Amino acid sequence: MINRELIKKLNKEKGLSQKEWEQLLGTFNEEDRAYAASIARKISLNRFGNKIFFRGIVEFTNHCKNNCYYCGIRRGNTSASRYRLSKEDIMTCCDEGYKYGYRTFVLQGGEDNYYSDEKIVDIISTIHKKYPDCAVTLSIGEKSRKSYEKFFKAGASRFLLRHETANEKHYEKLHPKELSWKHRMNCLNDLKDIGYQTGCGLMIGSPNQTITNIAEDMIYMGKFNPQMIGIGPFIPHKDTPFKDYPSGSVEMTLFLLSLCRIMLPNVLLPATTALGTVRDDGRKLGVLAGANVIMPNLSPVNVRKKYMLYNNKSVTADDAGENLKLIQKNMQEIGYEIVVDKGD
Repeated sequence: MINRELIKKLNKEKGLSQKEWEQLLGTFNEEDRAYAASIARKISLNRFGNKIFFRGIVEFTNHCKNNCYYCGIRRGNTSASRYRLSKEDIMTCCDEGYKYGYRTFVLQGGEDNYYSDEKIVDIISTIHKKYPDCAVTLSIGEKSRKSYEKFFKAGASRFLLRHETANEKHYEKLHPKELSWKHRMNCLNDLKDIGYQTGCGLMIGSPNQTITNIAEDMIYMGKFNPQMIGIGPFIPHKDTPFKDYPSGSVEMTLFLLSLCRIMLPNVLLPATTALGTVRDDGRKLGVLAGANVIMPNLSPVNVRKKYMLYNNKSVTADDAGENLKLIQKNMQEIGYEIVVDKGD
């Protein structure tokens, strides 16, 4: 009963203490998870109706200058088959997506210095001019404030940058020394300050993560108040130092999706690809836990398997239209509909 009372308190006060978070996350059972999901789903239906927003991801490069210990496209992975999409390739993806109703394009890639600020600005401004009714979202990692400002001015209005962990010591266990937790947090603050709709997030069950760490993440996100939160289970990649670690818990991931919805009722909350990779019905379960965004892949079919952040990533050979039809069918089965909307 203690956990049910804590979930009620979170719904009323939109926050818990560190100790309360640790109690809830460390001792919850399936009944607690189902109870949180019922509240989260009710909040989501009240705020958004039975509507699911969809965003088209274009994974335009799998080159990365970083060597994060968990990531399959880390620079140290010599087995990765590398690629880069040209501006023309990217525009083809957007053209196809627009035809099928996509109104948000997410440009996602490793931190690849080949794409200078000028190249990124050119790509953003071209999409923005051709499709002024669409949102351009970036997920391209840590940049300088000046770079973020250039991208914003060119027409990018959203930026996704997972904070990964609110604990500096835990961050150091996931990354080599040249990467800084403080710098990542500063990037997130800069993005919000500039005016981006800013998304943060974390991997559930990442190596060395503790319940205390996740409690810290929840407190951080409650204070940061992001417009979007990306939460998915950690999945190991065979060519990384973390190849032998177990995948993160689906139950914990779903519980946290519900708790995020309860804590931040207006947040955009994706049912992630990682969730759909760990379980075939993962995206459905995510929506039933309070998620309201799905992000299908618009990347060219011949490169999708090369953007392999983790083992067995869910990849389809379907084009943008077929992919969307399948997702629409899956959502209809649980009483939801996909809507053509930017979904601010």
